[in-house]
Formats: sequence, C-alpha cells, structure tokens
Amino acid sequence: MKKKESGFSKARLGGSYLTLVISVSLVLFLLGILGLVIINAKELSDYFRESLTFSVILDENAREADIRMLQKDLDAKPSVKSTEYVSKDEAAAKMKEDMGEDFISFLGDNPLPPSIDVFLFAGYTNRDSVVKFEKYILEYPFVKEVWYEDSLLFLINENVRKISIFLLIISLFLFLIAVTIINNTIRLAIYSKRFLIRTMQLVGATRAFIRKPFLVRSIYHGVLAALTAMLLLMGLLYLIEKEFLMLFSFESTRLLALLCIFLVIAGILINLVSTYLSVNRYLDISEDKLYN
Repeated sequence: MKKKESGFSKARLGGSYLTLVISVSLVLFLLGILGLVIINAKELSDYFRESLTFSVILDENAREADIRMLQKDLDAKPSVKSTEYVSKDEAAAKMKEDMGEDFISFLGDNPLPPSIDVFLFAGYTNRDSVVKFEKYILEYPFVKEVWYEDSLLFLINENVRKISIFLLIISLFLFLIAVTIINNTIRLAIYSKRFLIRTMQLVGATRAFIRKPFLVRSIYHGVLAALTAMLLLMGLLYLIEKEFLMLFSFESTRLLALLCIFLVIAGILINLVSTYLSVNRYLDISEDKLYN
C-alpha cells in the first residue's frame, strides 16, 4: 500500500513539474514572439533608413581626380555604408527612364550635374548626424549642395521613435505578466512541498540547506523551459519565412542568438527568484497556517 502511495505521489510530483515547465515554456514563447517582432521592426527600420539617398551635387567643372578623392574620403568614414558616382550621362539616362521621354532632345542640352549618391548606416541617419555630415561635405569647394528628402527623413525617424516607445511599453507589460504567471505557477509547485520543508526544519536543517535543492531544480527547469520555447520559436520562424517571405525576414543571426540567450537568462532568473521567495515564505510561515 505504501509503495502504491509513494508511486502515486512521485507521479503527481512529476506531473506538477511537467506542468511547471510547460507553463514557463509557453510564457517564454510569448516573450520570444515579441522579441521576433522587435527584431523584425528594427530590421525594417534599418532598411528604410539605409535606403535614403544623400546626393552630393558636384560642380560640372570638377576634375575627375578630385571626385574620386572625395568618394574615397566618404567611403572611409564610419557613418557611410556605400557611395555611388553618377555621371551627367548616367543621371540623364536615369531621368529619361523615370520620365518615360527624352528631355535632352527637347532642351537641346543635358542640364544635370554629376553627383555622388551616399547611403549612410542606420545609426547615422538622425537629424544631428546628417547636419554634421552635410557641413563636412560642403567644405569641398567643388561641392554645390547636398540634397536629400528632409521631410522623409523626419517622418522615418519620428515613426521609428513612436514605434520604439510603443514596443517598449508592450514589452514591459508582457514581461510583468510573464513574471506574475511564472511566479504563481512556482508558488503552487512549492505549496505541495510545504510539509516537506517543515519536516526538514524540525530535524534541524538550515535554511540554505533546505533552499538548495529547490534552487538547483529551478535552474534546471528554467533551462529546459527556455530550450522548449526556443524550439517552438524556431518552428514558428521557419513557418513564417516559408509562408510570408515577402512580409517577414529575419536575417540577423546575431540578434536571434541574443534573443535565445535572453530567453535562457530570463527563464533561469525568473525561476530562481520566484523559487527563492516561495521557499522563504514557507520557511517563515507558522505551523497553523500550513493547512490553509
């Protein structure tokens, strides 16, 4: 009879641990989905920022050697992603393609000046950096002006700021929900062990000795839950890229790796802190409240 009761107790305990791991995994999975959304939003933001063209309009009489020197100078700057020299003829051909008619034959001459199209890294497309870049370029005597769509630059930066604030608020809200759910789940698991904790206290075990196995198990459960959440995320990521390749694209391996590391750390820390607080609660609780 005792063996049956012991087997039933172990099965029930194993079931509670399985429920705990599954619950934590699902919560971390939701956090991971939010992380994927943030990563994709950042990649889209960087793509639009780095697609902005800053055209350095050159004097028609500028020497080719000076132009090449300026282009090399720009390519060496940490803020510049790439540059492209556009000659008068190339500019005319591009405008002809955009307009759909030959404006040169109408005007009798090509009025377009040569230019260098500059593409900046996303981190340098804010207003202050662009102004500094513009002032630096205008110091060259054969540079007439730096042209870019100022309204589009403002619109992109403003929208990125608003979206970032919105995602930050959602992230904090979801993280608090995740902590609350995981904490309640762990408290229920520790609740079933409250009499074992009291028994260990009665035989003289120290608080640290009683806490240790619970904390070690919480680390194991946290890692297991994080790995499960990561597998679910990888499966979701595969389906998204397979079905909606044109809408979503996750190409940043480094950011994905950081997201996985975050899930592992979050799983361990939340489990550890919740377990520590829950065990301490039953270490300090009076005996008459154990039955409540």
